[in-house]
Amino acid sequence: MLSQLINLNLFAFLLVFSRIGAAFTLLPGIGSKQVTMPARLVFALAVSFVMTPALMEFLPAEPVAMSALVLLLASEITIGVFLGVIPRIFMSALQTTGTIMAMLASLSTMFAPDPIAEQQSSALSAYLGLIAITLVFVTNTHHLMIMAIVDSYNLFTPADGPPIGDMADYLARQVSSSFRLGVQLSAPFILAGLVYNLAIGIMGRLMPQLPIFFVGMPIQIGLQIYLLAISVSSIILVFMRYYTDGLQALVGVQGLSLGQGF
Repeated sequence: MLSQLINLNLFAFLLVFSRIGAAFTLLPGIGSKQVTMPARLVFALAVSFVMTPALMEFLPAEPVAMSALVLLLASEITIGVFLGVIPRIFMSALQTTGTIMAMLASLSTMFAPDPIAEQQSSALSAYLGLIAITLVFVTNTHHLMIMAIVDSYNLFTPADGPPIGDMADYLARQVSSSFRLGVQLSAPFILAGLVYNLAIGIMGRLMPQLPIFFVGMPIQIGLQIYLLAISVSSIILVFMRYYTDGLQALVGVQGLSLGQGF
């Protein structure tokens, strides 16, 4: 009896860890390369250990066949990857905003380590991403990410497998929404860049002897940096509302399909 109980608990823990561990490898901040692998592993194991008793009712019985066990674990890992990718898609809105701003400010060749993209990005993208990920943890919004993973058992029952079609449709819609928000947040910079380039073009036609490049470049950079200084707080507030609303849509879903629930 004791051996059966131990085996059952180990199976349940492994099943829960497959989803939570896969999600934690991709979640912004938690899954960053700046966080060491042992730290991420310990955190995922701790959360899985705490949540396993509460999730026992959602877990199926241990399959007898090894092939069924492998398919079940692969299904849980797929769902975990899906849940970890969603916040990264939300964060990509600021990467779009920063890239457009850097292009308009002639700063697109200045690169800096980006904690979200985990690669060299434009300095403005890295700057906005660093502010956003800091606020996510300062405001305890990362708790919503963990709650979304736990509540996903209401939507993705382990025995049913992942709904690949609905997941792909949801990801496509979120990518579109994230890109649209990124362009909207950069709208003041696009408008200022359009007006500036028109003015520089007219000035170049009226004064052919004027070295437009040497005169216009400092003005262009200074104008975009000034716009960033007066609008960065509004950009971050709008993004945090979008990020929080997106995570809250994943929390407390009671068995709805992706198309209906979101």
